[in-house]
Amino acid sequence: MSQSLYISLKQQHPQAELHVMAPSWCCALLERMPEVDKAIVMPLGHGDFKLAERFRLGRQLTKEGYDWAIVQPNSLKSALIPLFAGIRKRTGWKGESRYGLLNDLRSNKTDFPLMVERYAALAYPKPEMKDRHCLPSLPWPALSVDLENQQQALNNLQLNTDRPILALCPGAEFGPSKRWPEQHYAEVARQKIAEGWQVWIFGSAKDRVVAETITAHQPDAMRVHCHLLAGKTSLHQAIDLMALATVVISNDSGLMHIAAALQRPLVGVYGSTSPQYTPPLAEKVAVVHTDIECRPCFKRECPLGHLKCLRDLTPNKVINAIEKIK
Repeated sequence: MSQSLYISLKQQHPQAELHVMAPSWCCALLERMPEVDKAIVMPLGHGDFKLAERFRLGRQLTKEGYDWAIVQPNSLKSALIPLFAGIRKRTGWKGESRYGLLNDLRSNKTDFPLMVERYAALAYPKPEMKDRHCLPSLPWPALSVDLENQQQALNNLQLNTDRPILALCPGAEFGPSKRWPEQHYAEVARQKIAEGWQVWIFGSAKDRVVAETITAHQPDAMRVHCHLLAGKTSLHQAIDLMALATVVISNDSGLMHIAAALQRPLVGVYGSTSPQYTPPLAEKVAVVHTDIECRPCFKRECPLGHLKCLRDLTPNKVINAIEKIK
């Protein structure tokens, strides 16, 4: 979703050079964003403070002569490197009371309900950004596809496009309260395979057990059309292969937003979270969720222990959603 900020910046400053510092795993995404001129690997982990290391990184960046730093994370420590780099203009939301660290500090975050709006607002002067209605545009993320890499991935993984492709993204790093039950995914997969489709199951190595469970629930004769890709692809390969999907079904996860940025027909499954904050930004999207009174709770694990928001979301509801967006 941060690509919406980058597009907004390039629209206003087409000659600007845009560098993005991010964790190494993000670099595959940044390389598919035409607006990003250079990706800089952030060597520190999410919870690492390491003041001396941040000071060293900041001093290294001084030689680049940056005019402007936009700090997207809300943490205090994330604002230290631009300060140490001596960057004159430092923009970001107030977050963890970052007075002094940021000198273009924004404090009206609630006037921009969507996360993507909060990112995009940072591209514009503070006096102009009173609320979401002041955004002149909200460009959607749009990732590029490497066709040569795509064909190589097809060959290496022994895949083909002879049948329509149902891409499943059953994982979610956030926690169990975002994961639609694998048995429900398996039922949707079974029905689509019976209709002549094939199934590609995406995810990281952590999602492999869930993916194997979905495959194991298929009748023996159908398993040949169910391809387990979780843990077998790089992020580059996942992007290029997902671009071939006829339809994607995904939990509220990073892969959901990748599918949206590829403009694939998408069914987004929401449990404890809400599309009112992080909706997929694409033309052909169906969002499905239950309407029980305890959701959205935004918890990693169900505080009531029943996960009804996901278990009560039936496979038929998702199958019906597929028919609406194909």
